[in-house]
Amino acid sequence: MSEVVISGTGLVTPFGRGTGTYWRELVAGRTALAPAARFRSPAYQGEPVGEVPDFDPTGRPRKQAYASAAVEEALHAAGLPGTPDGTLVITVGQAPLPADGSGLGAEEREFLGPGAEGITAGGDSVHLTHACASALFAVAFAHEALLSGSVPAVLIVGATALNHYEYASMDVVRAVDRAACRPFDTARGGISLGEGGGALLLETADRARERGARPEAVVAGTACRVAAGKSVASDTDSVADCLREAVDAAGASRLDYVHAHATGTAQGDTAELLALETVAAERGWTDVPVSSHKGAVGHLLHISGAAGIAATAMTLRTGVAPPTAGLRTPEETDRLTLPTTALETPHAEVAAVSSFGFGGNNATVVLRRP
Repeated sequence: MSEVVISGTGLVTPFGRGTGTYWRELVAGRTALAPAARFRSPAYQGEPVGEVPDFDPTGRPRKQAYASAAVEEALHAAGLPGTPDGTLVITVGQAPLPADGSGLGAEEREFLGPGAEGITAGGDSVHLTHACASALFAVAFAHEALLSGSVPAVLIVGATALNHYEYASMDVVRAVDRAACRPFDTARGGISLGEGGGALLLETADRARERGARPEAVVAGTACRVAAGKSVASDTDSVADCLREAVDAAGASRLDYVHAHATGTAQGDTAELLALETVAAERGWTDVPVSSHKGAVGHLLHISGAAGIAATAMTLRTGVAPPTAGLRTPEETDRLTLPTTALETPHAEVAAVSSFGFGGNNATVVLRRP
């Protein structure tokens, strides 16, 4: 049976357009978090956020514009002139943007979507919403669809734009840090919200080979769990179960890198570290590098998994694990390494990326170097 591969990745982040720009800044340990220049909300009190710079949405909702830019890059990276006929398009977000959104207010147009209009090419589209784990749930969905032979390719696309509704929802539960977020730091105080778009083009390895494409990563294993009895975003048992299941599905004996969900909350980061330490001890892993992109660009909510996938694939391709921006005093760990600067990982072949969301949505994807 052919493997499933990621053939193209596209990103728009607070560092600007492009996966290359994001990776360069991430490896350098820089942060794009700063007081807002454009965003305004009654809930906003001047704390750092991740705004996309120098981007003109040309009259469209920002989510739709960010998503379209990400799709363009992903298709180009995959060596495709457009979305192949019959491609399944999976959009991720709170809810799809209605085709006729003319009756919506400005804030509603930034909250909903993106939609699949202009992206499909004679195929079907579905919308998935699994809170902040949505993008990784979409990868698992795509993996199964491709292995079934029901579609020739899958395009996952999503975006988030700073908006009043989501900002207020995070502020009211006191999740927002008044300083820039610093995942895994002993002095961390919460999340920072960001915005941007992401797109992933997946196909079978056989199809990629037939058209001469060079895959960015192999999707070796996936695991999705909805822990309905526990609404928290990071529950230790659920996180550990997802990791075990994804690693076993990949047939992997070790992990050379983990790109963590790690948003910067005291409870969430602690639960995730404990889960990683537990599984590492069970399986005899040591010195596993673990980092997060959220100190660099903020939490991109439903599409944050795409930024995690991109960082993980680049770690496997370049042999460099990125640091966590803002991390100055790491939590003590036993079998994990929390890098504060870029870490050489020249022999990295297998890595995991995780996303966890409210409502008990948990997902882990294991990638392998092609």
